[in-house]
Amino acid sequence: MDEPIDQVVSYHLRDGLALIGLNRPTKRNAINDRLAEALHSAVEAAQVEAKAAVIYGEGAHFCAGLDLSEHVEKSLIAAVHGSRRWHKIFDGIERGCIPFVVALKGAVVGGGFELAAAAHVRVAEESAFFALPEGTRGIFVGGGGSVRVSRLIGAQRMTDMMLTGRSVSPVQMEQWGGVSYVVPDGEALAKAIELAQVAAQNAPMSNYAILNALPRIRDMSSEDGLFVESLMSALTSATPEAAERLRDFLEKRTAKLTAPKD
Repeated sequence: MDEPIDQVVSYHLRDGLALIGLNRPTKRNAINDRLAEALHSAVEAAQVEAKAAVIYGEGAHFCAGLDLSEHVEKSLIAAVHGSRRWHKIFDGIERGCIPFVVALKGAVVGGGFELAAAAHVRVAEESAFFALPEGTRGIFVGGGGSVRVSRLIGAQRMTDMMLTGRSVSPVQMEQWGGVSYVVPDGEALAKAIELAQVAAQNAPMSNYAILNALPRIRDMSSEDGLFVESLMSALTSATPEAAERLRDFLEKRTAKLTAPKD
């Protein structure tokens, strides 16, 4: 598949990478039910067709969050179902089969920040801004932010953002742990693609273990986490690809590690 998905999400395959674009630029890529389902279709396709994926926003912004014009019309139970649907879609990103990198620019607000938090690596342009204005709008996060965002930046910082509606710069967000890389304006997508290409070269079993074991170990007791670590370490080492890569390293057929360029 290499075409728009319901017009509100673009999907392209490039050298083993899936490029997924949120495509409602006139709405700052706000997420309504239609976009959420299109994103779900794109994520599912990427898990089958690609080795890594990049999510970005078309236009000037990554995502301004929940489309409030649609949300305000929902019944109480419909709002609950909508939130649970977001949880399932975003969980498919965080705990899927392949790494996801997000390229962030402009607004990374509310549900947009929740979506970014579900990815594995976050790249932000210098002029991007992060906000969780739900408290000022009389609502609460519903896309997993109370778990993912709070674990990225800490519950107290998230509380501050929600109570005050403040905007946070990418430099500050990087210091808080919410952003992995800060790049000049116009360079986030290229950097995200570069990082996704690196991750795509890893052994599939290693990537699967990183994506699925680490968040579960985080939720376990220390002793349980160490036990699961031992199992995953043994399982990944037992694959034929691991054996080949280890032999290549021992026989000096692989490049030496060098200092990264941020």
